Amino acid sequence: MRLMLLLAVMMALHGEVRQGDVIRVAGPGEKARMNGRTVRLFEQTDGSRLGLMAVPATEKPGEYTLQVMDGGGNVVRSESVVVKDARFRKQNVVIGKETAALAPSEEETRLVRAFLAAETERRYWAEPLKLPLPGCMISPYGVERLHNGKPTGNVHGGWDQRGAKGTAVRAVAAGVVRIAKMFELRGGTVGIDHGQGLETMYLHMSGFAVAEGAEVKQGDVVGYVGSTGRSTGPHLHWSVFANGVAVNPAQWVRVGACAAAPAGGKKKK
Repeated sequence: MRLMLLLAVMMALHGEVRQGDVIRVAGPGEKARMNGRTVRLFEQTDGSRLGLMAVPATEKPGEYTLQVMDGGGNVVRSESVVVKDARFRKQNVVIGKETAALAPSEEETRLVRAFLAAETERRYWAEPLKLPLPGCMISPYGVERLHNGKPTGNVHGGWDQRGAKGTAVRAVAAGVVRIAKMFELRGGTVGIDHGQGLETMYLHMSGFAVAEGAEVKQGDVVGYVGSTGRSTGPHLHWSVFANGVAVNPAQWVRVGACAAAPAGGKKKK
């Protein structure tokens, strides 16, 4: 049987994906590999297997081979995947010197890395995911960030949504809270493990409505919009991760015209 790449909008045209996409890989098989990244195919309730292979925003456009392997590491299926240029834009942020100088502590870096590297057998999430708050999107995924007109070398790994300070931030899907801490760079941060390689993070919040270890349902309040950490005003930055790689939230949530509005700036050349 031909390898099934279950993609919804993610891989609609003859094995083509864009930077920031997720390839949903179905078995048979236990692991999938592409361009040096290996992910597990987790067993589902119906006995099938499913894994989430992320295509990073920085992936070089071109043709790659996606391989599915059995438990012994033998390749049982392979598929050609063409990664297309997503043509992300550049975006300038005017930011003060003190705010721009904020950096993550060693503990912040360690905790976030551990969170993104963890594997949870149980699947909590179901689709569609829901927006964490109704505010318009003010900065999309994948934009190349400039601070005061100077390149930072960073690509925006999520969405920024406008929201008044104190507005409730809700879980986009069910899961377990693994992080609920005030960090130097990210500010008030909640990290939710949705299981089987899917995680989300919510940043710059003013406070928390959950504690680490809590199990949440989709739509539960997890915190409140703020402007903590490296932030220039009240908003929510949130990210979707597939096996530790930040991916485009646009593939996971249903959005109206406001939330899908493009950011200003010039396209990358």
